[in-house]
Amino acid sequence: MTKLNLLLLCGGGGAEHDISLVSAQYIESQLAKLPRIKVHKVEMTQDGWRLDDGMRCHLDTDGNLCSKVEHTQIHYVVPCLHGFPGETGDIQSLLTITGLPYLGCDAEGSQICFNKITSKLWFDALGIPNTPYVFITDQGEQSQARASAFLADHQAVFVKAASQGSSVGCYHVTDAAQLQARIADAFTFSDQVLIEKAIKPRELEVAAFQVGDEIIVTRPGEIRCPEGSFYTYEEKYSEGSHSNTYIEAEDLTEEQVEAIRSYAHQAFKQLRLKDMSRIDFFLTEDNEILVNEINTFPGMTPISMFPKLVEHHGLAFHEYLASCISTATGRRVN
Repeated sequence: MTKLNLLLLCGGGGAEHDISLVSAQYIESQLAKLPRIKVHKVEMTQDGWRLDDGMRCHLDTDGNLCSKVEHTQIHYVVPCLHGFPGETGDIQSLLTITGLPYLGCDAEGSQICFNKITSKLWFDALGIPNTPYVFITDQGEQSQARASAFLADHQAVFVKAASQGSSVGCYHVTDAAQLQARIADAFTFSDQVLIEKAIKPRELEVAAFQVGDEIIVTRPGEIRCPEGSFYTYEEKYSEGSHSNTYIEAEDLTEEQVEAIRSYAHQAFKQLRLKDMSRIDFFLTEDNEILVNEINTFPGMTPISMFPKLVEHHGLAFHEYLASCISTATGRRVN
């Protein structure tokens, strides 16, 4: 039986390198259930690409994975890379140039969704409600005045690096005296900074994904953080997290569920996303539904919502992966 050579890229060398490695372990365990696939796992580090044995390697423009001992023709790529260069669209551009099919959204969709400002501008254009915001591109006097006025209007805000994931570079601010320092902190992670009104919502998440040509949106799950906190990097990934996840959110009306799923379907379709996304929503105390963000390569750790939501919908995760691979390559892998 001829096997399909699959390149599993992980790490990335950025702020979310370690989490990408954990996600890759889960994906590799699922790919192991597909008998027609041979996985070639490569860790992208700041000083180059490395195979499991530590040997340096690279991908050439003909789609060959090259090391000093062999060249292997790759048929499909899973870029398990949170943040840069996976969710930023950089690796997708490289793979498109090589002509290799890959799991996940294309470069344009990834770039739009990873930048919190451009994604919110798209939400506005599509008529999808989202949290009130302003954004700044420098720390000049006019920008600081805009940020200060916004805080004065709303009393509490989140200052966010525009192009970071997993709550990296995200700060809760209620004191005007801290605003300038938190903006400066956010600018260390990104060239643009988003300032959003802070609300006390329920945090709801759906998986929006493809099986063949069909876009599927799950019923929403829910993240519940400890009182007075928000879903920080540590809360998302630490073994000591005090947050609770619920695969199906309780006490939602069917109208609320359908509104969330409709907004998610619209965003997935209109932004021309592919294969997978986790779309996060807020439900305010006034029962207002607001989209928060789109993750084009959501977490795949043992406590992550996306694979749980897919399986709760009734599709084994390795079967979902098999569908994506078979659709892209025209080859049966299970």
